[in-house]
Amino acid sequence: MEFIEWFPYYQEIREQFGYSTEKDQEAAKVLSYLTRRKALDLKMLRKKIHGKRVMVIGAGVNLEASIPYIRKNRNCTKIVANGAVQAVLEHRIKPDVVVTDLDGNQLFLKKADKLGAIMVVHAHGDNIPAMNKLVPKLRHIIGSTQVMPVNNVYNFGGFTDGDRSVFLAEELGASQITLVSMDLGNEIGKYSKTRVQDSELKKAKMKVARRLLVMLAGRTRSELFDTSVNPIRGFGYLEPS
Repeated sequence: MEFIEWFPYYQEIREQFGYSTEKDQEAAKVLSYLTRRKALDLKMLRKKIHGKRVMVIGAGVNLEASIPYIRKNRNCTKIVANGAVQAVLEHRIKPDVVVTDLDGNQLFLKKADKLGAIMVVHAHGDNIPAMNKLVPKLRHIIGSTQVMPVNNVYNFGGFTDGDRSVFLAEELGASQITLVSMDLGNEIGKYSKTRVQDSELKKAKMKVARRLLVMLAGRTRSELFDTSVNPIRGFGYLEPS
């Protein structure tokens, strides 16, 4: 999605949640500086995704129940959203890509990086301290933002780590995208983040993520599937067996 197409959606999100464009842009510049000497070429990420079957793994309430399905489909490229990385690593499943704004368990984020996963780190106005702390410790990193892209920091579209994972997969040419444990309803999974301070805010964000994925479904060339019992509109239901 081109930035000019994405920006109106961002503006709606900013107005709904009271975010600052200036702070988000500052965070993107900080991330650009932190990755100036070590950011991976986007071609490395594209190689893992383009033309491939991709599984986007979220931190929904049925994540642990989905582990056998994830194992069964080990040949898919596995993009893991933030907190879900803890569950997959605890079950000895190696993620290919991790999409995170760094509010997940940092021990497992660092472990995923050590195992060779590409870490797509998202910059926003609230996580500059976390970036300053963790980004210097990561070796396989690509930056993302929800505002104007800057050097080494890309805007793939998307809002939360989960739906941003889907936007990223679509942008880089996945042939098929299957959502696993991406419920985006009214329940918050225990792996969603290290600590959810405001459950109503979290639910509001999940509703926005769902709305964005409905929009994406209407314009993508990727095949889209959802293993949730309440699949996102535009995504075909796939029995997780």
